[in-house]
Amino acid sequence: MISKLAAFATAMLIASPALAQAGDATKGKTVFARCMACHSVDPGVNRLGPSLAGVLGRPSGTVAGFAYSPAMKNAKIRWDAKSLDAFLTKPATKVPGTKMIFAGLPNPADRANLIAYLASASKK
Repeated sequence: MISKLAAFATAMLIASPALAQAGDATKGKTVFARCMACHSVDPGVNRLGPSLAGVLGRPSGTVAGFAYSPAMKNAKIRWDAKSLDAFLTKPATKVPGTKMIFAGLPNPADRANLIAYLASASKK
């Protein structure tokens, strides 16, 4: 039974490379260039989208001063690597009704790198 469980866990990690590999924050900064028109990593700097400073560990729809869609306010997501990976794959699928018009990042490495960058940028 344990070997079947271990095989299943390994298969899941292989199927989701963004979760299996650590992202590269330097490469993630380059990926973040696609996000900069709408988001900032500076605390309190909201644009078309909310500031992503400190996003890891934060509940969805809670940045002060940002007018979220009802869908995002009610999503009840705590942003971590796994939830960000799922959201960034295709935002409108993860949170139907979100105002975010970004189509998503289909490349798992891009998502992992972006998440690593957001984590590192939040520590500054």
